[in-house]
Amino acid sequence: MRPPRPPRPPTGAPPLLPSPLLLTPLSLLCSAAIILTLTTPAAAAPRTGGDPGGEARIRSVTTMVPNLIGFCTVSQYKISAVKLLELGSIAWPSKCTWLPLPNSGRSHSYTLVSKYHKIWKDTKDFVSVKDALKKEPVSDVIALKESMKFFDANFFSDSKLREMEDGAKEFNVPAFRENRKLVALENGGLHNPSVLLFKSSWSGDSMVSESRRFDYPRASTVHRPSNDEDIAFMSVIELGELIKTKQITSHELTDIFLRRMKRYNPVLESVVTFTEDLAFKQAKEADDLLAQGKYLGPLHGIPYGLKDIIAVPHYKTTWGSRTFKNQVLDTEAYVYKRLKSAGAVLVAKLVTGSLAYDDIWFGGRTRNPWNIEEFSTGSSAGPAASTSAGMVPFAIGSETAGSITYPAARCGVTALRPTFGTVARTDVMSISESLDKLGPFCRSAVDCAIVLDAIRGKDAGDPSSREVALDDPFHVDITQLTVGYLEDAEMEVVNVLSSKGVKLVPFKLNYTVESVQSILNITMDVDMLAHFDNWQREGLDDDYEAQDQWPVELRRARLVPAVDYIQAQRARGKLIKEVKESFTVDAFIGNVTDWELVCVGNLVGMPVVIVPTGFKSIENPPKGGTNRRTTVTTGIYAPPDHDHIALALAMAYQSVTDHNKQRPPIDDLGPNDKIHW
Repeated sequence: MRPPRPPRPPTGAPPLLPSPLLLTPLSLLCSAAIILTLTTPAAAAPRTGGDPGGEARIRSVTTMVPNLIGFCTVSQYKISAVKLLELGSIAWPSKCTWLPLPNSGRSHSYTLVSKYHKIWKDTKDFVSVKDALKKEPVSDVIALKESMKFFDANFFSDSKLREMEDGAKEFNVPAFRENRKLVALENGGLHNPSVLLFKSSWSGDSMVSESRRFDYPRASTVHRPSNDEDIAFMSVIELGELIKTKQITSHELTDIFLRRMKRYNPVLESVVTFTEDLAFKQAKEADDLLAQGKYLGPLHGIPYGLKDIIAVPHYKTTWGSRTFKNQVLDTEAYVYKRLKSAGAVLVAKLVTGSLAYDDIWFGGRTRNPWNIEEFSTGSSAGPAASTSAGMVPFAIGSETAGSITYPAARCGVTALRPTFGTVARTDVMSISESLDKLGPFCRSAVDCAIVLDAIRGKDAGDPSSREVALDDPFHVDITQLTVGYLEDAEMEVVNVLSSKGVKLVPFKLNYTVESVQSILNITMDVDMLAHFDNWQREGLDDDYEAQDQWPVELRRARLVPAVDYIQAQRARGKLIKEVKESFTVDAFIGNVTDWELVCVGNLVGMPVVIVPTGFKSIENPPKGGTNRRTTVTTGIYAPPDHDHIALALAMAYQSVTDHNKQRPPIDDLGPNDKIHW
C-alpha cells in the first residue's frame, strides 16, 4: 500500500533509511540465524586500508569461495549473494564481473564469479583457493563482531560477544522458531493480530455506545438518462434515487456496469475477477426487497468493487501476486459484510499492486483513464482507475502509505482516507496493523460520506478498530470553521471556500522530528515482514513481480533490531504530540501527494479527502493535440476523528465546481493522438 519507490540515491549518497542496516523485532538483537547470514559477507569484505600481514585477505578468500559461488544458506532459507550485497555497503573490486548464477532456476539471482584460481583480479598477493582453505575459518565471535556494524552496535567486547552468541543459540533462536510456528506459518497477517495497538484519537472520549448514522440529503428530482454512458457517471446518491423511485432496477444497473468493465478492462487492466454470478444474485435480492417495500438506504442495489486484498467467500483473493493468484479465502471481510447488509452489489475484485505495492500485479499494470499512456500508481490501482472510468460507481481501497492518495490524485477521483481505526480490517491482507486503513473511491465527497457511513465500525477481528464519534458531515456549519492552507495548496480551493464563508488562514504544520520518512519505512517494512515471514523464508520473493520493491525492502527489514523498531515508535509518538500541538486550525488544505505529508498523515492517523481541482496538459503531447489530461488535485486534512470536517469542506467546494464530474477521454483521445500501450 504504497506509492512508487522514490529515486535511488546517487552513488556515495546516504541510504533512504538514515539508520544503518538493522535486525527484525522478531529476533531481538542477534539471533544466531542472522549472525550466520552475515558471517560470510561481513568477514569477507575486502579492506580498503592497509593490510600489512595479508592475513585479512586470506580470511576473506577463505570464507568467500565456498559461499559466494552458489547460494548462501540464510536462516533456513536460500538467498543469493547479490541479496547479501543489497543488505550492506560491501565494496567489491571494480574489475570483478557479475554473471547469472548457472542453473539457479531463479529469474533475479546473480553472483560474483571469476576464475577459480583468482577471486580478486586486482589482488596483489596471489592466494590459491587450495591454500586459502587450509587456513583456520573465521570464528563465530569474530564474525559476530564484524556483523555488529550493520546494527550500529559495534561496541561490545569479545567476552560479551561470546556471551551474546551463547544466549542467541540457547534462548533466542529456539524462541523465534517456536513463535513462528504459532503465528507465522500463514502469510498475509489475517490471523493472530498484535496486542500492541495504535490509538490515533487525540482525546479520551472517542468511543460511543451506539453509532449515529448520517442524515443523508435526498437528491433533487432525478430522471433516468437515455443512454448508459450518462448512467455510468451518475453519483451514488443519484443512482440510489433512480432505484428508490423504480426508474431502474439493480439488475439493469449491474448489467450496465459489468458490460463497461468488460469493455474497458483490456486497456486499463484494473479488474482481477468479475463476480458476475454473485452480482446478479445480490441485484435480484435488492430488487425483491424493494418490491416488498423494504428500502435499505442509498446503497441499496448499487454496484461496486473491492480491492483484491479483501476476502469474499468462493472467489479468489489474489493480493495481486502470482504466488497467491489461485488463493480462495472462504471468509467474509468485515467491510464486505457491511456493504452487503446495506444492499450494495459486488461486481468485481479490483486490482491491487502485488502484495499491496504500486500498480504492478501478476496480470499486468493498471493504467490511468485520463492518460492511458501512463500508469495509475497504487496500490489501490483498480479502485481508482475503475471509478474514474465509470466502470463502478464506487470502490473500496486501502492505504498504508499513499495507496489511496496517489492513485486517486493520478486518476482524478474523489476519495477518503479515514481516521485510522474507523473501518475494521478483519479478513483483509495486512501490511502494518498500525498503519493500514480502508476507504472509498467515489465520484464526489457526498458519495464518500455515504459509503463511509455504511462501512465504519468496530469488529472483534480487528483490535485496532473502534466506534469513532463522527458528527454528521451534512450538518456541519462551515462558516464556523477556521481552515489553514499550506504553501502548496491549490488556491482555487482556498478562494472557493473563502467565498462560502470559511475563515482561511496561512498555515504550517510544525514539528521537530526529522526522521518522519524513515519512521514510516521501518514501521511498515518490519510489520510487513512479520506478516510475510514465511513467504521470504521459502524464497517466494524471487517470484515477486517487481524485484526492486518488496523483496529489497523486506530483506533490509530482516536487519532491524527490536530495540530500534521500538525507538522508531517512540519517535512516532513524539511526532504525534508535536503535530497535535501544531494543529491549531479545524482543517488545512495542502498537497495530497507530497511524500513527507503522506508519511506524517499515516503515522498520525489523520483523515484526508482527495479532491479533483482541475486539469493541465500532459507532458510532451502529440503535435496534433490530444484530449488526454493530467489531473490536478488537493487534499483537505482534518485531525483524527474529524473526518466529517474534511468531508463537509470538500462537499462545499464541489457544490459550486464540476471538476469531479468530468469524464476521462478513453474513447476519444483526439483525431491525431495515436498512442501505443
